[in-house]
Amino acid sequence: MKHRAVGLMLGLMLAQATCLAVAQEGDEEAGEWHFTATLDGKPIGTHRFVVGGTAAARSVDSRALFTVRVLGILVYRYRHQAEERWAGDCLRELRTETDDDGTRQQVARRFDGDCPMSFAYWNPRLVKQQRLIDPQTGKVEPVRFEPLPDATLEVRGQPVRARGWRLQAAQQRIRIWYAADSKRWIGLDADTKGDHQLSYRLTSSRSTP
Repeated sequence: MKHRAVGLMLGLMLAQATCLAVAQEGDEEAGEWHFTATLDGKPIGTHRFVVGGTAAARSVDSRALFTVRVLGILVYRYRHQAEERWAGDCLRELRTETDDDGTRQQVARRFDGDCPMSFAYWNPRLVKQQRLIDPQTGKVEPVRFEPLPDATLEVRGQPVRARGWRLQAAQQRIRIWYAADSKRWIGLDADTKGDHQLSYRLTSSRSTP
């Protein structure tokens, strides 16, 4: 197993999961959401999101910690925290700190003129974008979305009918899954280098006033 190659792919994937689908289309809610990440079906960590404010002035803060072990030996560690500030559908400010297995990186950017988006899975306009901001680097990345056939995902121990999109970017192919009834983001899957699969599944969520 090429642990470093898997680690690099994890870094790209997890950094781009700094925002999430938290409500029905056009009705974003404030609250907290927790996801579990697995590699080849084995848990490697969690990612927590806190969404606040109103639809006109939204804030999204996230924290992630992932560790990959083989025979009890730590072979890869990833930490990521991000703060995003939005005005409607437009990303206005991005601050991130990443520790990708000892390689540290910080991003601090403001977007005043244009109306860019990051990999903001909570926003239904995401799938209409051709370019997105990579939160780990702050750079613009060309992307393409394709609809997927409906599928059934296990979420919190229950089967959930899901509708998906394939996100194609420069270095990865990601399958994003939304609950068919509520339109909430419930998971993603990606094939990493070395024929491994990284998966995200919603484990808990709660809304706040």
